[in-house]
Amino acid sequence: MMKVLLKSGLLLFAFILITDTVVAQKFGYVNSGALVQDLPEMKQLQSSLETLQKQLKKKGEAEVAKFKQEEQAAIQKKQRGEMTPKEEEEVMAKLQKKQEEIYAMGAEMEKQLADKQNEGMEPILKKVNEAIKAVATEGGFQYIFDTQAGVILYADETADVTELVKAKLSM
Repeated sequence: MMKVLLKSGLLLFAFILITDTVVAQKFGYVNSGALVQDLPEMKQLQSSLETLQKQLKKKGEAEVAKFKQEEQAAIQKKQRGEMTPKEEEEVMAKLQKKQEEIYAMGAEMEKQLADKQNEGMEPILKKVNEAIKAVATEGGFQYIFDTQAGVILYADETADVTELVKAKLSM
């Protein structure tokens, strides 16, 4: 009987310790999308990316127009019978090569845009992460979750620290 009481007492003591530890933890969450979107650096990056995209699009459209012009000229020359079969073969090979170059240029343009975006996002994300860490340290939070990532099943709205992080970012 004494062993049972002792075991029950130890179990109750362990339960109280665990419960006390769980209750002492402080959780918070942020919406990283809202944080990043509101930063002036992000707006500047978006503007820069839009400008680059317009420049690349204009260059690509010019190359496509030039290709179509060359293609149309070749088709007309063929229809008029001004090409030998050998010349036609050479022109078609040249047009095929030009078309492949245009596709490669399009892929390179997409890569250039993605690289520029990644390069611009790095300091922005570093700034946000530092602000989140500062708010967590100052506020005594053990965990801060990101609602943007969709990892929270339930969140008490009073635990949202987005405004605190925004205030920290505007310092």
